[in-house]
Amino acid sequence: MKYKDYYKVLGVPREASVDEIKKAYRRLARKYHPDVSKEKDAEERFKAVNEANEVLGDAEKRAAYDQLGDYRGGQEFRPPPDWGGRFNQGNFSQADLGGMDLSDLFSQMFGMGGGAHGQRRGFSGGMRGRDVEATLHLSLEEAFRGVEKSLQLASPGQASRAVKVRVPAGVLPGRRLRVRGKGEASMHGQAGDLLLQVAIDPHPLFRLDGKDLLIDLPVMPWEAVLGTSVTVPAPSGNVRVRIPGGSKAGQKMRLPGKGMPDASRDGDLYVIVQIGVPPQVSEGERTLYEQLAKLNRFDPRPKFPRD
Repeated sequence: MKYKDYYKVLGVPREASVDEIKKAYRRLARKYHPDVSKEKDAEERFKAVNEANEVLGDAEKRAAYDQLGDYRGGQEFRPPPDWGGRFNQGNFSQADLGGMDLSDLFSQMFGMGGGAHGQRRGFSGGMRGRDVEATLHLSLEEAFRGVEKSLQLASPGQASRAVKVRVPAGVLPGRRLRVRGKGEASMHGQAGDLLLQVAIDPHPLFRLDGKDLLIDLPVMPWEAVLGTSVTVPAPSGNVRVRIPGGSKAGQKMRLPGKGMPDASRDGDLYVIVQIGVPPQVSEGERTLYEQLAKLNRFDPRPKFPRD
């Protein structure tokens, strides 16, 4: 069996007080929570922090852990003789220990939550309720600013219930939000979790590309040729954009930081020029277009066959 240094996981000394352990756990749980953390190994770190807290946050479990001895993290070890008997849990043979890790051992002794080989259980030792999965539909504005949503959930054999969910600003489609304890209830232990898959509804103006936003900007032919200044909508507020003379259809202008908010770096807003053509023109306008056609020397199709 490999030793796990739970004190090191929480970053506290072995003589740490109950309050010090509690503060360290809360700080690390916030830092590595999979729903908000940007760390690469956030989920694994979060599990390790929870496992360490389940042991060190309970006086009886901590006492049992301390009597295992002091080893390096990952070092092979065996509990001292009669160790389990000191806590009225019986002794464990070498065969028993062969397929366990430390969390499994404590799970069998005290019913703590999910070891690698055991079933996931609540702190009380009862069976944990099932997780519930659902899709959370958001408008682009809700995803941009963050929102508190009230959902009605119905589980088989249970009455419909309202659940409030806090959605962080900048959430992207495909992201999974976990709401602890809002899954199916259990007869003997803690409830399962609610797992929400985020879906962002189509927007009439904006398209999402990762955390960047794209918007088409229709301009008239003379605006593209001469250049102009246009007010463009953005989720964070309208912004004035300068369209340079000679702009082409499909040309992109980047507005840094105007996309979806992000803890590391906000996304960008890309304004894409689209040339608008009037569906109808007056006789005077047609005359001007005909005059322009005669004056113009620009060839938009230099590689095409000549008539």
